[in-house]
Amino acid sequence: MKYLLIVILGSSLIENNLINGITTSHRSGSRIIGGSAAYAGQYPYAAAINVQTGTSKFFCAGSLISNLWILTAGQCVDGAILFTIQLGSNKLSGDDAYRVTVATSNYVLHPDYNPLTLENDIGLIELRMPVEFTNNLRKMDFYTFHIADFTDMWAIGWGQTTDQDSELVNELQWVEVAPLTNEECKIFYGNQINDNTLCLEGNYNEGICYGDTGGPLIVDIGRGYRAQAGIASFISGNGCESTEPSGFIRTFPYQEWLKNVTGL
Repeated sequence: MKYLLIVILGSSLIENNLINGITTSHRSGSRIIGGSAAYAGQYPYAAAINVQTGTSKFFCAGSLISNLWILTAGQCVDGAILFTIQLGSNKLSGDDAYRVTVATSNYVLHPDYNPLTLENDIGLIELRMPVEFTNNLRKMDFYTFHIADFTDMWAIGWGQTTDQDSELVNELQWVEVAPLTNEECKIFYGNQINDNTLCLEGNYNEGICYGDTGGPLIVDIGRGYRAQAGIASFISGNGCESTEPSGFIRTFPYQEWLKNVTGL
């Protein structure tokens, strides 16, 4: 039985703890494994989130779902006291006229979030003021149907490309992934996989890594229209470059909760 690994980043330290078969990790830096650089405006809903808690700082990704709300993983908001968020730009640093930087301390964590098992690993960040949409800054819609095996899917993030390099990449990356059935995923992770989990794999070892936590799983629903179907949650304890699947939280089961919190 292999272990789940929480994909969450601290700014300058690595902490690994094994609790109930789950390795929790706070680690500096990270980016998509086997990905390609996104062009400007390709993912206008991508959010780069610097998180500060009472004891640490780390990086997560997220998605803009309205001009006031960002969707991310529960582990990215749990215990936070400040979020500094970059929107509208693929770059974490360097000049970009389209970049919008905002700060907020407002968040809503799912009431049934379990940090030990990563059940209900979903959270929301509320901006202090609405942002103005542009060609490079737009909201993401949700996918509200069962995900078919043939559906085209992509994961995005600024996470690491190897297990050895812990630096955040400056350019947003994307990678194509494919779903496994939950029964297939249980071969790796056992009964820690539930109906709200979606496991994915890329070609060979492509997929998410440290720093990609909270980022959206994007699906093609036809005619060039894309929507969000999941949230990056965990990777294998054997590392990002292993060929084992990574885990996402499905957004569909949380439609009512999201609507009740945000009013969307």
